[in-house]
Amino acid sequence: MNKTSLLLAFLALASAAPAHAQGKVKVKTKKASPAPQAAAAPATPAVVNTDWSAKYADQVTAERLRTHLAVLASDEYEGRETGQKGQHMAAAYVAEQFKNAGLTGPLPNPADPYQQHFNVEQVTWADGATLKVGKTSYAWLTDFYGMGDSPFNEETSVTPVFVGYGIEQPGYSDYAGLDVKGKDLLIMLGEPTGDGGKALLSADGSPTKWGLDYRGKAQLAAQKGARTVFFVSFNPTSDFAKQAARLAPFISRPATMMQGEKPSRVPSFFISPAVGRAVLGTTDTNLQAYLAKINTTKQPVASPFKKLAPMQIKAVRKREPLDTENVLGFIEGSDLKSDVIVISAHHDHLGMHDGQVFNGADDDGSGTTAIITMAEAFARAKKEGHGPRRSLLFLSVTGEEKGLFGSEYYSKHPVFPLASTEADLNVDMIGRTDVEHEGKGDYVYVIGSDKLASELKVINEAENKQYTQLDLDYRFDDPADPNRFYYRSDHYNFAVNKIPVAFFFNGVHADYHKESDEISKIQFDKMEKRARLVFHLAWTLANRDGRIAVDSNKP
Repeated sequence: MNKTSLLLAFLALASAAPAHAQGKVKVKTKKASPAPQAAAAPATPAVVNTDWSAKYADQVTAERLRTHLAVLASDEYEGRETGQKGQHMAAAYVAEQFKNAGLTGPLPNPADPYQQHFNVEQVTWADGATLKVGKTSYAWLTDFYGMGDSPFNEETSVTPVFVGYGIEQPGYSDYAGLDVKGKDLLIMLGEPTGDGGKALLSADGSPTKWGLDYRGKAQLAAQKGARTVFFVSFNPTSDFAKQAARLAPFISRPATMMQGEKPSRVPSFFISPAVGRAVLGTTDTNLQAYLAKINTTKQPVASPFKKLAPMQIKAVRKREPLDTENVLGFIEGSDLKSDVIVISAHHDHLGMHDGQVFNGADDDGSGTTAIITMAEAFARAKKEGHGPRRSLLFLSVTGEEKGLFGSEYYSKHPVFPLASTEADLNVDMIGRTDVEHEGKGDYVYVIGSDKLASELKVINEAENKQYTQLDLDYRFDDPADPNRFYYRSDHYNFAVNKIPVAFFFNGVHADYHKESDEISKIQFDKMEKRARLVFHLAWTLANRDGRIAVDSNKP
């Protein structure tokens, strides 16, 4: 359906809806019959048009956004680290705002109906990690280190399966003919390259997701059923010792993991080239010849390394349970109240490191304050008799920075059935301008809006055209995009459950994940317009007659 026919259909349907539930209500009074011998007929009253979506979107203001963000992004909240004091304070603040605005807490806990508590684990590497190949011992944070979990609480003999670059895509698969279920894998970092280091698996020579981020390879290995992955780089320009030294403070810090949940990626270890050569039983000359053959053929090459040496490894993780919480605020709909629209953001950030507070004003203080402010506007609409037909769930989640923990927990323990959840509109970082758009008109990246429901993208474009006139940038919908933003925020845990999503985002910037992400750098005038677009989309979804159809399955 094109935009014009969609708008005509919407207006026709809206006229049949109850007046209190229509997004845009037209009120017309009939012309009175003239009285006998009257000097003149009374004038016909003018048609009165009330655009309720516009009226209540006006409540989403830069001033209100600043008020909430000044609290959440203050030093008092200590960077809102998952499971720590500041994150608990942030959750309590969001819950208080939902309550004050008139939203109800939908959780079956009279003492705390707004907060969905669950446990995560604070995990640290224990002292004494060891690795041996033959008679040679290798040192932790010099020759090897780990990311994620570890199954090696006791010294364990590991003979890995060599899987080349660990890549699988159309026309190229390192896993062809291999059954790696339950196995430990040895995978090379990077990807096949040609002259000038250009990637051979992309159309234009730019790096692909395989070359930029090991996590895609780890996730694929998990899907294949592997137990662990040992990553190694044989690139002559890489410096493992320097990289390990740079990462040592991060690796030594406590990490946070979901308690009792199987991780989406396998435990990953990183080993030096010396360890890798010892395991493969080869020399650097032979390895470079093997890599050159892959680059020449642009295809996986049968491994010439036939007998891998076993490693003896011990790497223990210490665990401490931590309480954390999502925050839920609910506005019940009217005649379509069993349908639920979720509007989400995450209130956690990175905490404090080396005495510096990472306030996360943009990431994602901006999204959190946006959904609070939208919740206030929708609650006021209901109080004044113009509440939504469908129900609205404002969901402020925890643990996004640690691995989308809060949205994953909600998707596995939903308060409202996922089958009744029509869409998730997710807001993450809408307060700044990225390098790509400096000096240009206002914009917002919209990610995933037609991956499951083509109509969602069409509706959002219509709302934007009528109200906000932002440049809608869809570049991150490209499945080959190496940033993989579609997989990196909380909407994704709804998308994997076949719930249509739209992710609103304004890109990363020089202060991303740094202590300099401060409220002084937020562009509140632009943030207001971006938040209003989400409000208008939510209003229309909540008040239209039909549910959006799940009719797409785009990667």
